[in-house]
Amino acid sequence: MPSSFSSVRDNKDAFKNPDQRAMSNGPFSEDGESFDQVPQGNRRMGAVSAVMLIANRMIGTGIFATPASIVGSTGSIGLALFLWVIGGIIAAAGLALYLEWATALPRSGGEKNYLEFFYLKPLYFISCVYAMYAVLLGWPSGNSVFAGEMLLNAVDVEVGQWNQRGIGLGVVTFALLVHGVTPKFGIYLSNVLGLFKIVVLLFIICTGFAALAGRVPGGAPDNYTNAFAGTRTDANAFVSALYNVIWSFVGYSNAFYAMSEIRNPILTVKRAAPMAMIVVTVLYLLTNVAYFAAVPKETVLTSKRLLAAEFFGTMFGRKANRAVSVLIALSAIGNVLAVLFSQGRINQELGREGVLPFSKIWASNKPFNSPLAGLSLQWIVTVIIILAPPPGDAYNFILNLISYPLNIVNTLICIGLLWIYLHRAEYSWNPPVKASLPVVVFFLLANLFLVAAPLVPPSGQGPYETLPYWLHVVVGFGVLFLGALYWLVWAVILPKIGHYKLVREKEVASDGLTRNVFKRVPLSGSS
Repeated sequence: MPSSFSSVRDNKDAFKNPDQRAMSNGPFSEDGESFDQVPQGNRRMGAVSAVMLIANRMIGTGIFATPASIVGSTGSIGLALFLWVIGGIIAAAGLALYLEWATALPRSGGEKNYLEFFYLKPLYFISCVYAMYAVLLGWPSGNSVFAGEMLLNAVDVEVGQWNQRGIGLGVVTFALLVHGVTPKFGIYLSNVLGLFKIVVLLFIICTGFAALAGRVPGGAPDNYTNAFAGTRTDANAFVSALYNVIWSFVGYSNAFYAMSEIRNPILTVKRAAPMAMIVVTVLYLLTNVAYFAAVPKETVLTSKRLLAAEFFGTMFGRKANRAVSVLIALSAIGNVLAVLFSQGRINQELGREGVLPFSKIWASNKPFNSPLAGLSLQWIVTVIIILAPPPGDAYNFILNLISYPLNIVNTLICIGLLWIYLHRAEYSWNPPVKASLPVVVFFLLANLFLVAAPLVPPSGQGPYETLPYWLHVVVGFGVLFLGALYWLVWAVILPKIGHYKLVREKEVASDGLTRNVFKRVPLSGSS
């Protein structure tokens, strides 16, 4: 993320005055240049890259790793498919909401921009909370670990605690070097792997059509005759399954972290984001149909995270089982590349604005004209999260730890947009894309449900084998609490001790981006 809309607090009045908005080319202009004058050479991504940036992050391990666990939680093929539809609807609502925010504030930064625009008090508080949320969660960790599992399965080596994690460390290190040392090649490689994933899913779907026609070696399973047989009514199991589905859709906001790097950003994301969402949703639904057309339910329930491999093994033999593991590993690596691309830029911007300790280090663009330091910070956190959880629970804990705080952030930006709707005249809010009140309310309720439901004790087996079911909730809130504590020390206690105050000064960098940089100003009478 090359910049963030950190000046929103000072620019809020511009939204209240239509004349000022017109004089400044308008915050809702199609070229997205109303807040910055970014050199066109820095806008390196077009529509194809925007689509792939979203698709490559959405299509990670979820569609390969979670369908079996979703069936296990719901108890039936029919309800599992129904949850994928619900997940797609929730994701589409979220995309509409993010599109409204992104086209209203057409700059890189994603949720950071939206939170800072609305949550003005306490001063600097939301910036600190978001900083901890962005920095302390090892976003690429889940897919890195899963890539290790798939590669070990491909060479028929038993998956152990350290060989799986060792490969995972190698995957995230590879992504760090690609994006940090050869940034242009990193974007190109991400685009290639995004297209590759789409081709893989299309092949699975075409094979599934053959299975539906009865062309399954050994006979086709009868999964669709009584698809809802065995459906469970346990609310916690339903929530666990829905979490896995939603995890597979996470990433639809990925292009909004790099708005300042996209040519004609508003017009591009208006077209690219819905296109990516529609393509991925259709691919997900048809891929699940293909799985269940070929693999018996009993095998689905025992396959855990290897359902895609079981599918290919059923249709093409055991050698294909191993070969597809390589394809899935490449998909996971593509996701790691997409995630690290965005998170490294978030860290860099937090450094450039002075929010993080040792800001000059994380803000650096040297020596390869890339956010290598910001990427390295995300790499360090990812390594810790890969190594910390106990064996057996590592993947599920990482998945839940990352997705749970995101639901809290989504809840906050929903509340912000809902308030703006109710006070539209005050904000002069008229972006090119409007989510609509019903969509915002629906997405808000969905996220409130996802925040509250994991607190309910499970009636049977929880999400973990050895860890308490609530651990990811406690750790997720703990990360946000650390942000609040950091704000208290950095913005309240230290200024009093040091007899200075924190101010934000606008600076226009060589990249054409205007930032509000946090600086210390001595109080009058102090040395």
